[in-house]
Amino acid sequence: MAGIYIHIPFCKQACHYCDFHFSTSLKYADEMVDAICKEIILKKDRITEQVGSIYFGGGTPSVLPTAALAKIFDTLTTHFSIAADAEITIETNPDDLDAKKIAELRQLPVNRFSIGVQSFFNEDLLWMNRAHNATEAETCIKRSQDAGFENLSIDLIYGYPLLTDEKWLSNINTVLSLQIPHISAYSLTVEPRTALAYSIKKGRQIPVNEEQSAAQFIFLAEKLGLAAFDHYEISNFSLPGRHAVHNTNYWRGIPYLGIGPSAHGFNGNVRYLNVANNAKYLQQLALGQLAETVEELDKYDRFNEYVMTSLRTMWGTDLQKIKNDFGSIFLAETLENIKPFLKRDWLKNENNTLVLTQDGKLFADYIASEIFLINEHHE
Repeated sequence: MAGIYIHIPFCKQACHYCDFHFSTSLKYADEMVDAICKEIILKKDRITEQVGSIYFGGGTPSVLPTAALAKIFDTLTTHFSIAADAEITIETNPDDLDAKKIAELRQLPVNRFSIGVQSFFNEDLLWMNRAHNATEAETCIKRSQDAGFENLSIDLIYGYPLLTDEKWLSNINTVLSLQIPHISAYSLTVEPRTALAYSIKKGRQIPVNEEQSAAQFIFLAEKLGLAAFDHYEISNFSLPGRHAVHNTNYWRGIPYLGIGPSAHGFNGNVRYLNVANNAKYLQQLALGQLAETVEELDKYDRFNEYVMTSLRTMWGTDLQKIKNDFGSIFLAETLENIKPFLKRDWLKNENNTLVLTQDGKLFADYIASEIFLINEHHE
């Protein structure tokens, strides 16, 4: 079943590390919701199969009034066949999830929250310029569970200068004690054109320590493994049967629509990229036109996409699928390119499937890039 991603490009304030597309002004929120609904209608024929997942990301979708979210849902349900058991996720921030907001969201088809906690320590949240505090991080989770939202995922960040190993252990233990079934954990990455990158460049912040980051990643994987969590994708852990349907579909190449500024869509052969500019997006949709560019993927693009996404997961890269979908030459070159990684014990070949080892997970992007194939005849 296909997926739909909706990008809500608004946040209360800018986190120092974030380079996602958003605005801190809600001035044009009503126009944006209208444009998103218009884009949904314009793209309604791109998916004919049933929709199995809807994901509201951003930005921070929970900053929108519930009536605005309801308007988007009404448009979706009018123009798409949505499965009765579809996973419907909304990204939220702890400071938005008061009792009133949770009660309102309960009236919508939303059945899963992804909560941007990042840390349970106030000094860390201040350093990141998060809008919530540590108390809100914990109470919003309990409040959501009490209201019937038990399908929760939370985000954590590791590998930043303030995060000692003791604090990292405390964050992990807090998540486990709160009985959260899904955790997304990300190493702090210094993205260009962020406040954090500027501060490091000016010497006001300590650069990120890659050894610290690697050690905290391994510790997290071991600790959650002992708690019976599946490490089913590099950054994602869940209890058995609680994998994120929407994100899993990304990694397994299932088609999805991307709606909203900066959103991406994919149908297996074509990638659609929406403009990452609110004003241009609104302008195009006001004219009844899609604000997107279209990228046709050739066989090499599709192969590289498959390697990049599948290798990140516990299901791995299927060598038989490479042979069936791309041909014997692709398989032969893949088998040659993986030899150094098998030798280093970064990769295992299990039942004709390539799976990263624990050490290999630290180098997932590098390993994938070394397996990629280039079309030397590409003009």
